[in-house]
Amino acid sequence: MKLEKKKKPAPAISTSSLPDIVFMLLFFFMVTTVMRQTDLKVKVVVPQATEIQKLEKKSLVSYIYIGSPTESFRAKFGTAPRIQLNDAFASPNQVVEFIEKERAARAEAEVPLMTTSIKADKEAKMGIVTDVKQELRKCNALKLNYSSSKRAEVYN
Repeated sequence: MKLEKKKKPAPAISTSSLPDIVFMLLFFFMVTTVMRQTDLKVKVVVPQATEIQKLEKKSLVSYIYIGSPTESFRAKFGTAPRIQLNDAFASPNQVVEFIEKERAARAEAEVPLMTTSIKADKEAKMGIVTDVKQELRKCNALKLNYSSSKRAEVYN
């Protein structure tokens, strides 16, 4: 009598842990993804500097962008440097209102720690930057930062 070997079918793959894996991946990407807060409508190439410091709490920083409009906005706004606050072009007299809105969105304890960062294009004229600084003085936003990139040190 011969014994015939019956081939056993392979066991089914357990899918009970599949939802756990999917949620772990989803949670990972939610935590590590940084959403861009504003759409840049101005071209900003920040100047280079040798002595720079990183900002401690970036959540307390309000950005003011100064530069010439990007290609898609040049037909409407020209090539002269413009101010961008959040996602809209603005004039210097709207800076005070912008800072007040930023302060209102923060807790009262965080308001004295807020910093205003000017990201100005290196080709922008100093006149428009001075206009913004004058408006910042009017609303007592005196903690100011100029954004720049690190210059490579050249030794002779």
